[in-house]
Amino acid sequence: MPLGSSEDSKGDLETAGRGALVAGFEVRYRQILDHRAQLVAPLPDFAHDTQTLQQMYRACVRTREFDAKAVALQRTGQLGTYPSSLGQEATAVGTAMAMRTDDVLLPTYRETGTMLCRGVRMTDILLYWGGDERGMAYAQPAQDFPICVPIATHAPHAVGVAYAMKHRGEQRAAVCALGDGATSKGDFYEALNAAGVWQLPLLFVVVNNQWAISVPRAKQSRAATLAQKAIAAGIPCEQVDGNDVIAVRQSTHEALQRARGGAGPYLIEALTYRMADHTTADDARRYRSDAELRQQLDFDPVKRQRSYLQNLGAWSQAQEKAMLADIREEIELAVAAYLSTPARAPATIFDHLFETLPAALQAQRDRLAKGDVDG
Repeated sequence: MPLGSSEDSKGDLETAGRGALVAGFEVRYRQILDHRAQLVAPLPDFAHDTQTLQQMYRACVRTREFDAKAVALQRTGQLGTYPSSLGQEATAVGTAMAMRTDDVLLPTYRETGTMLCRGVRMTDILLYWGGDERGMAYAQPAQDFPICVPIATHAPHAVGVAYAMKHRGEQRAAVCALGDGATSKGDFYEALNAAGVWQLPLLFVVVNNQWAISVPRAKQSRAATLAQKAIAAGIPCEQVDGNDVIAVRQSTHEALQRARGGAGPYLIEALTYRMADHTTADDARRYRSDAELRQQLDFDPVKRQRSYLQNLGAWSQAQEKAMLADIREEIELAVAAYLSTPARAPATIFDHLFETLPAALQAQRDRLAKGDVDG
């Protein structure tokens, strides 16, 4: 009998409808190495190789050392506003290590570690934050997207990239990294919906660092997890300890394997913490207590990896010293190359606006090229 066809049956049907379970969902949490550097789950195959673990640790330290140098350059007026990734290294590196070269990364402004692991030169990253757009025209990996500063606007772009991959029958995937605040944007929901409908080879990595500038996670959403937002779009999801580089790499690896194999999109919510200011233009002391920050120091992903390697007998003070010296030399060379790069001519600001520059802008370009700034 059709619903509502009889007034006598209406009440019974409504009561039955309220009691009927239509669907059920769950969100799983993954952790392999806890904050005390103790194993709480079986190691994946790759993590049995100490050289691989050392490689991941080095990548995290390299990210942190570069990050500290970039902040110092900004503080001394040699770099523009810069967003630190302090505390988020494991999520960045774990994601990168699971990607293949032919996958495509669509980052926000805090995926420095992922970009470095993917082969982007330190000099290029410094050029970008120094105001030179040539820094995002990197040669390797050529198809990765440039840094996206607007919040969540790159999520629909990721859908387009993944759609092209599927249309061409390519067995590769797109990875869209974005923050917890971005999950409140319409761009994010629209991208989720499209990816789910079209079953695209797309992985969303929500880097939940607990702060959307000055807005804490508790005030952003009443959802128990941010991962579950994918469920409404028919996309499977999970939470992972974002300070556990082993768990992040394994979760990302599995998600990308299924995406490349035609099983559709996936979403990972990586739980981590932003230990620094939002950017060098921010002062987190205005909205975050020192006690909260001190508490998070116990979950430091770099400290966790070093402790685990030391417990295995696979890392020594001598190795640490040699590694730091090597990384710092690399950084200094990159800084020197950045600082010695000649600035672009002012007239080049017109070069990539239009295929054919309109007459009014052409006249402005001509005056600027002649040095007529006030004309």
